[in-house]
Order: sequence, then C-alpha cells, then structure tokens
Amino acid sequence: MPSVRYALVAYIKSPVTAFVENLRRELHPALPHHAAHLTLLPPRPLHGTESEALHMLARVCGGVEPFELTLGEMQSFAPTTSTVYIEVGQGSSRMQELHRQLNQEILAFEEEWPYVPHLTIAKMQSECEAAQAVEIARQWWRDYRDSRRILLDRLTFVREDAPDCWVDLAPVPLGGSLVSR
Repeated sequence: MPSVRYALVAYIKSPVTAFVENLRRELHPALPHHAAHLTLLPPRPLHGTESEALHMLARVCGGVEPFELTLGEMQSFAPTTSTVYIEVGQGSSRMQELHRQLNQEILAFEEEWPYVPHLTIAKMQSECEAAQAVEIARQWWRDYRDSRRILLDRLTFVREDAPDCWVDLAPVPLGGSLVSR
C-alpha cells in the first residue's frame, strides 16, 4: 500500500485565479479541477504524525512575515516533465528560503527535482503538447491586463486521500499562530 502523501500549498486569491482556471480548461479540459495554487512543499510522506507536522509548520511559518511576489513568464519544464507553469519572479528567493526551512525534520524529503517556485497551469500528456500549450499560454498571458502580484500570507497543509484528490487539513498563516478549523 502506498504511503499517504502531504503537501503545503498557497491558494491564490487574486485576479489571476480566474485567468489560471480558464486557461487550464482551454489547454486541458479533461484535467481534474484543482484550485490555483503555489506549492511550497511538493507531495511527500511524513516522518511522524499530522499533529507533529502542524506544530512544526506553525513554528517555522509563524516566524516568517507575509510577503508579496510577482508572477513572471509562462514556461514549461519540458523535457523533464510536460508541465506548463508561470514562474515566480519577485519573491522567488523568499519562497526558496521558506521551502528550505520547511523541508526538514518531520517534513524532510529528498525531492526528485530542484525546487522551482511556480504556479502550475497544466501537465500535458507529451512534450509536443506542452510546447503547443506553452505558446497558447504565453499569448493569453501577454493579453492579461490585471495584477500579477500575490500576497503570500497563508499556506494550507493538505493530504492526498486518493490519487489526485487532495483534502485541506489546516490553514497555516505566515507571521502568526496556527488557525484551527
């Protein structure tokens, strides 16, 4: 039986949310719907309990002040994976530092690829599809006129209950104490 996986994400609550979700439907309508988010910790098993993980998250994130980031250019991870994404420009180094602080102790995990702060648009079936999708996405992004800034002030600890089915466990504020649900 595969181990339960956990992740830490920041749901995007800004004008870019509708843009991302509409673009996903355009590029890959068969994909399951996932809320627009930035990933701080990619999926991983825990080295302890959910409660212990939440205490660590509260300790680390409580000492990190909220910060603003700006979305950069539309990219693809091809040929490594056929994922289309928006890179994080300003604020990327802060996200990398927070990832480094969190990828320890109970949440430590040797990830398959180096951590790159980004907002995933879609994972396509092939490198060719990704190349076509990134060109469409770049055109949409050039035409996008709303704010590309995001305030990162709250993360969400999530658990994968079934393949591609993630459940929110707890909000984790930056610069504050853990908020119970």
